[in-house]
Amino acid sequence: MDLLITNARYAVTSNGSDEILENISIGIKDGKIAYIGTDKPAATKSYDASGKLIAPGLINSHTHLGMSLLRGWAEGVNLQGFLERVWAAEGEIMDEATCELGTELGALEALLSGTTTTMDMYLNPAATHRGAVRVGLRHIAGPIFFDFPGLDGLQWEQRIERAHQWKAVLAEIGGPYIPTYLMPHSTYTDSPENLTQVAAIAKELGARIHLHVSETQAENDDVATRYGKTPTEVCRDTGILDVPTIFGHGVHLSDSDMAIAASKGASVGHCPGSNLKLGSGLARFNDLRKAGIKVGLGTDSCSSSNDLDMFSVMRMAAHVVALRQSPADVDLISIVRAATIEAAHAVGLADRVGSIEIGKEADLIAIDLHAAHLTPVHDVNALLVFAAGRGDVTDVWVAGDQVVANRTSTKIDLTDLIKRVNHRVKALDPLR
Repeated sequence: MDLLITNARYAVTSNGSDEILENISIGIKDGKIAYIGTDKPAATKSYDASGKLIAPGLINSHTHLGMSLLRGWAEGVNLQGFLERVWAAEGEIMDEATCELGTELGALEALLSGTTTTMDMYLNPAATHRGAVRVGLRHIAGPIFFDFPGLDGLQWEQRIERAHQWKAVLAEIGGPYIPTYLMPHSTYTDSPENLTQVAAIAKELGARIHLHVSETQAENDDVATRYGKTPTEVCRDTGILDVPTIFGHGVHLSDSDMAIAASKGASVGHCPGSNLKLGSGLARFNDLRKAGIKVGLGTDSCSSSNDLDMFSVMRMAAHVVALRQSPADVDLISIVRAATIEAAHAVGLADRVGSIEIGKEADLIAIDLHAAHLTPVHDVNALLVFAAGRGDVTDVWVAGDQVVANRTSTKIDLTDLIKRVNHRVKALDPLR
């Protein structure tokens, strides 16, 4: 083994049986999990996990990492008010270098809090991908599509050109494996004609698609007024759903929408924190799952939910189920799976990450249980959903590479990053 993690008090596997193992060792070879058991096979390096819980790295299935620079910028507003305020700020500072800087910050925050994979939709994706890979994150990004030039100033033809170049860009940047994605923003910022073109390119490239769908009732009403359809029906009729697709939010999906999505194999990135903060609504987590839809959890952006903490997202997802239905309807295993293996299915990585199983890539986190708020342990899943927090994460591995050691990045200097960020955001002062 290249690395042997020993003496773990618990290992939450998120495997097919949702096993929780005790007093276990995990061996890593060539970036993959090669051993799970109670023995201690020879290894070049070892990590003593005594008193710790090892879990799959958490997967954030819908976010905008670069917007970490706008944390706290748009408060006390709904989605429309949020977009108006944030788009003005983005127009002021979000050039390629700043998108890279913001994503570097967001990627570091994600990793330090136990998130190893993010589905990141943002401007200048080549720049954002460089920033995230520098920090060690498994960073899913892709070309963005708007009908209009947008904040990145690209014409439609340029967006199409960048889509065709995207695989080469990914190969040049490197980093942990990610699927190829195209990311039209939504059915209200991309016309059916243009969505049809994106779908055709995705088929040609063997790519997947991520877009916002039914985040608010106002969005549904707008799309219905324009096209006499729901956003999901627009996705179906334009061919978007003919390739693997993940919806961002999906708060206001009807029963019919769910049936369409399930029949096409679409998934949902559920963002309870952002949805609650912006007053967008309460997504039907259990109903989505019962319909046969894979549901992952997400944070949305730092300017709509203010952090990238997937532990708080798990907690809020459980509370939303209790509020919509009842506490008895909260299935803690399903919440943990929505942050791990179900999210991996949703984003197209379930064959590689999302569970602790031999052959999977070693995206792992260590949680220190030596804490008053984590004592005693009666129910490990309850502990993860309702008690543990990002501050309890001590160490993080992505594809076997230790990117966080003892709560510190092994890749970049936090003090230097904070200095660079604070210098850049001074450009926003005239907009305050």
